[in-house]
Amino acid sequence: MNLDYYYALILGIIEGLTEFLPISSTGHMILGAEILGLNIDDFWRSFFIIIQLGSILAVIFIFKEKLTQKLDIWLKLAVGFLPAGGVGFIAYKFLKEIFNGYTVATMLIIGGIIFIIIELKHRKKDYTIHSLDEVSYKQAFLIGLTQALAIIPGTSRSGASIIGGLLLGLDRKVASEFSFLLAIPTMIIATAYSIYKEPQVLSNMNNFIPLAIGFITAFVVAFVVIKIFLKLISKINFIPFGIYRIILGFVFLYLFMSGALDISRTGV
Repeated sequence: MNLDYYYALILGIIEGLTEFLPISSTGHMILGAEILGLNIDDFWRSFFIIIQLGSILAVIFIFKEKLTQKLDIWLKLAVGFLPAGGVGFIAYKFLKEIFNGYTVATMLIIGGIIFIIIELKHRKKDYTIHSLDEVSYKQAFLIGLTQALAIIPGTSRSGASIIGGLLLGLDRKVASEFSFLLAIPTMIIATAYSIYKEPQVLSNMNNFIPLAIGFITAFVVAFVVIKIFLKLISKINFIPFGIYRIILGFVFLYLFMSGALDISRTGV
């Protein structure tokens, strides 16, 4: 097997597994690239973004009825996207300066602590929103504001938006569902911008097969992960994810401080 196809398969699995869990897909992509010994060039940077469309397609398939029967959800998603889109556009250059291992590790740990605190302080009665229909436009905008924090590497887009939803009174399942749906405009626009910046990625036919492998793999894995996650999240809480984030954050710190992981080579 061509090594690029193998890399595309593994990275597609990582993308599908981590994109919608509140554990930072960026952090896991960095680790995956390092373990594979992958030297990240312009193609692979675009690859990481483009295969997110596979994950997004999984969301669209799972929520197709809600997306087609309840058109007001699109307006809420547009309102929720505005803060992240605005902040991302303004802070794009700044993000390159803060993209380092210590930032990723710190945000993993902070996010994990916040999840644990929220779950320990909030009780079931504190969650007053039990369906997407009950989410207001104001709440959608505020959740979008928390999602905007995810421009800081290691924060996790889904983690930030789920935290925002929980703090606003959405129950775990609704907060997760809205977070997944909010990824649709966010990732589609991010992917379109990446293609605009690097159009040669799609024009080079040699890139088609690894992109297709990554896209399809991300779609299949994300579809399964979302289905399982939504069934379980009403029965469990986010504390296990918080603990995992904290452990992963300290693993990152150790790897960067020991020089075992070079984010300048594997930066995604």
